[in-house]
Amino acid sequence: MPSSKVYFTTLRTSAKENLPSKLVRLMNTAGLEETIMPRSLVAIKLHFGEQGNTAFIRPLFIRHIVNRVKEIGAWPFLTDTNTLYAGTRGNSVSHLRTAIENGFAYSVVNAPVIIADGMRGASFTSIKIDKELIKTAYLGKEIVESDTLIGVAHFKGHELSGFGGAIKNIGMGCASRKGKLNQHSDLSPKVTLKKCVGCGDCVQHCAQNAISLIEKKAIINKDKCVGCGECILICPNSAITVQWSRDIPTFQKKMAEYAFAALKGIQGKVFFLNFLTNISPACDCLTHNDAPIVNDIGIMASKDPVAIDQASVDMVNSQKASDGSCLTASKEPGEDKFRNIYPKIEWQIQLEHAQKIGLGNRKYELITI
Repeated sequence: MPSSKVYFTTLRTSAKENLPSKLVRLMNTAGLEETIMPRSLVAIKLHFGEQGNTAFIRPLFIRHIVNRVKEIGAWPFLTDTNTLYAGTRGNSVSHLRTAIENGFAYSVVNAPVIIADGMRGASFTSIKIDKELIKTAYLGKEIVESDTLIGVAHFKGHELSGFGGAIKNIGMGCASRKGKLNQHSDLSPKVTLKKCVGCGDCVQHCAQNAISLIEKKAIINKDKCVGCGECILICPNSAITVQWSRDIPTFQKKMAEYAFAALKGIQGKVFFLNFLTNISPACDCLTHNDAPIVNDIGIMASKDPVAIDQASVDMVNSQKASDGSCLTASKEPGEDKFRNIYPKIEWQIQLEHAQKIGLGNRKYELITI
């Protein structure tokens, strides 16, 4: 299999070319125009960030992506799907409010924001793929009905997949509520009672009312639990974990298969951007973001979601760790930063499975502009 092309630009600028202009040149060089037909509907899939999180991609950059799409003659819109957990993006009303408060208002980004799976995540289209784990995927209807998909991902660490990039942005991010449940269904949170102090944070955060306090200890009702994994993140004492060896590999494979479903039928009409900036150790779904694990690196573009994620993780791991980050080891160039943060997660699984099912190619040619 020939290598896929991944285009890269550093954040270095000059009086002759600022960073937004450099972003436009990156997109042009990587062939954005080839993926878009005039008068077509273009879904720009991104993460608007949870309230309190500041690591997400700056709306300023999104506006320049929007403007370039409009110059080609198409009609772009920004989109995401609602979350499973009880945050500020669990329904379209609060999701839109959060997007606007984080800077993604029309006056800033020059495009409307459309939540792709309806008011409460029930608006979806079934996509048959017949893969190893997923036979039918359930994707946000408005994304499926678009003509072109541009995935714009903030590349960072992730507590369930090791890192989150292009694959997660479209695999989990394009799924409706039913699709998210489908991907998380094998995750089985468990409480280490010795660590649990009965603070109740997990009880308040659980959107399914699956957690209760009994004798000042958290108890999870497996019949109500949907496996979204947010209780793992919210626990201040690390008392809630999952069965890593069995559940996480399955989750990553399902996520890759959902990414395959999101691209089914639109081959040649997809484009990906990974922003290697504010590379936080965890997802933008959190209500905070820890210090970046490495310095800002640059922006990547490709038509291959697997290649761009492989290039991104390689680039991050080639850096020296930032002083003051959460990294306790693996701080030198060439050492695996993501395995240090999440030692039980083999992030390679999502890339290996994605390549196996034909989503893309881990072998890439890096072209710096």
